[in-house]
Amino acid sequence: MAIILLDRIVAFGTAARRVITGRDDVSRATWVAVIAALGVLVATAVSVVGVLRTPEKLTPVTLDPPSSVEQVGTPPAGSPRAQAQPAVTSPAVPAPPPAASTTSVPPTAVASVRPTPTGSTASTTPVALNADFAIADNALLSYGAAVTISNPGAVSVPQWTLVVTLSRESLGVSAVEGARASRDGAVWTFVPDGSAAQVPANASIRVTFRVNGSLAGAAPKACTIDGAACTGLPN
Repeated sequence: MAIILLDRIVAFGTAARRVITGRDDVSRATWVAVIAALGVLVATAVSVVGVLRTPEKLTPVTLDPPSSVEQVGTPPAGSPRAQAQPAVTSPAVPAPPPAASTTSVPPTAVASVRPTPTGSTASTTPVALNADFAIADNALLSYGAAVTISNPGAVSVPQWTLVVTLSRESLGVSAVEGARASRDGAVWTFVPDGSAAQVPANASIRVTFRVNGSLAGAAPKACTIDGAACTGLPN
């Protein structure tokens, strides 16, 4: 505001100088008007400068606080300091109760037990073999022997072991068919060969051999098939 007034004073002085210097026959009334205008401008400038230099003398403008704000009064001097009142807040809205869980617990799964068909185990498991010993023909110092190995089960038996114990170690075995033979003293062991590798289901195979150096009627002491005793041996 002071800058604006000073600018107006300078502009007015310049205009007055132009009027005075342009006309020599200026009347007294004109001079009086110019001096009065200058006085008014100077008085106004002084007033404005005084107000700007002493702003504390201005009457403060009081603004009403908004209705939504609670005013807290300042306690008087010397009195205990009043506790500040909490701001007014809107009542809390209770949270809605949690929704009931809709996840259903699956019932306990019951393992289904499929019954095993009767005879299924027996149909896949080989059964014990049977063996029957027989003397085919007698000679002066030898005899022929035949062992029939039978499979009463429903599946074939791929391996078997036939053990024949002769009466003494001096006896020998020859002409073996249907098996391979090995000896340990008087004990002879027969196992399948290529031609009789297994005993078919509900069928039988034959193992034949000749016992040499034996007198007539000198039958083996023992005969087993997979550990089970053979039938047909004389008492």
